[in-house]
Amino acid sequence: MDWKPDFSSEIPLYVQIKDSIKLKISLGEWAVGTKIPAQRTLADQLGVNRSTVVTALSDLIDEGLLEGNTKGGTRVVNNAWNLLAASPPPDWSSYVQAGTYYPNQPAIQQINRAEFQEGIIRLGTGELSPDLLPSAQMKKIFEESSLNPFALGYEEPKGNLYLRKQITAYLQGIGIHTSPSAILIVSGALQALQLISIGLLQRGSSILLESPSYLYSIHVFQSSAMKLIGLPMDEEGVRTDHISRYKKGHNASLLYTIPSFHNPTGTLMTEARRQDLMTICADEGLPIIEDDAYRELWFDNPPPLPLKARDPNALVLYLGSLSKTLSPGLRIGWVVAPEPVIERLADIKMQNDYGSSSVSQWAAAEWLGRGLYQEHLVFVREQLQMRRDHTVQLLQTHFKDIAEWSVPAGGFYIWLRLTLDIPMHMLFERACKEGVLLNPGSIYSRHTGNYLRISYAYAKQEELEIGLKQLAILIKLLHRE
Repeated sequence: MDWKPDFSSEIPLYVQIKDSIKLKISLGEWAVGTKIPAQRTLADQLGVNRSTVVTALSDLIDEGLLEGNTKGGTRVVNNAWNLLAASPPPDWSSYVQAGTYYPNQPAIQQINRAEFQEGIIRLGTGELSPDLLPSAQMKKIFEESSLNPFALGYEEPKGNLYLRKQITAYLQGIGIHTSPSAILIVSGALQALQLISIGLLQRGSSILLESPSYLYSIHVFQSSAMKLIGLPMDEEGVRTDHISRYKKGHNASLLYTIPSFHNPTGTLMTEARRQDLMTICADEGLPIIEDDAYRELWFDNPPPLPLKARDPNALVLYLGSLSKTLSPGLRIGWVVAPEPVIERLADIKMQNDYGSSSVSQWAAAEWLGRGLYQEHLVFVREQLQMRRDHTVQLLQTHFKDIAEWSVPAGGFYIWLRLTLDIPMHMLFERACKEGVLLNPGSIYSRHTGNYLRISYAYAKQEELEIGLKQLAILIKLLHRE
């Protein structure tokens, strides 16, 4: 609920809560059949005692608007109009449950809600801190827009041609030689995955990927009845010696990988492993989706060339993005692929959203075309490296006896393995109540329950200090219980 009671009002809190729920019911926001949040959840969201919520819900049950039981929770069963209607209103809950797209994992839903709560320390958030986003420079670019005016209409199906030309030039700098006609502009790399899932693959296909992987935390492929088949990793990246057997055993359609500063482990795939991967996939005729969103976030040395830079057989679908480096709000990414694939994905994209924002595409083109993007990357790398070093120092201070980790050479993440046996769901809940938001490893694989994805990219320095210290205390307390 985005509403909060007025603690200074003379109206009792339970009455305010009751009236607020009645309003949501009467407006149809909570339709008949809707399961309302649990009592404890409502109490936490509203900042009141649970007994206050219980009183409000009891009154609504007595009035016939709600119905509660111990197994199914509390649901809306009536509204004022329903009492007068000749036939019952639609049961929207049944429609929601019938939808073919899977809902997020409960933990992901809770994280998405908690990220916008005031005062929360976000230790796992995979995006740049607002302090690192170039807001002033972006404002200046728009103020100077008269020099290169932008249009407010739709762009062509593949995206703004000037932007695609700038991306072509940028990609040449990392060894990828392509043309604007083989590039599709998308609303972030996630949309590229969605387009691939519905445009290139059959329902029921199997996808090979690293385990753990960010792809497990979203349902873009699973919602099309596709199976994710996890390949083990080591310090050099995905274990290529398993690919042939797994492909044959599962009749896999393609392989998805994040070779540079992997999400969530931070692993950088070595040059030798990249060569092995390309050789094996070429021999197997196994296409690759290369998600390269983090490659520019290196610290001391650039990563090896992308897989796409060594792709004479057009095996690789290459995904790039500005979300992790420049601005998540721009929602600009790209796909590099053979032209028939780009034409197919562009056609589907036009059916879905009629093209990414023309204003965002114009802004992205300006950043690339003026050379501002490369200047900004230097700043971001310096800041992220300082944040990484500071976080590692904090881990050495508070976690050296309770966890293990490797120091990443770039990206956002430290993959923290707890060496104490504790219930991770309890750690997640208790930390959240104390204002510390975590990304548990179970989001990224069911086999990594004793891991946490720690991000040094988002939280401020003082927040990292407070949050990591509090987290270490909670872990030790849970271990003693």
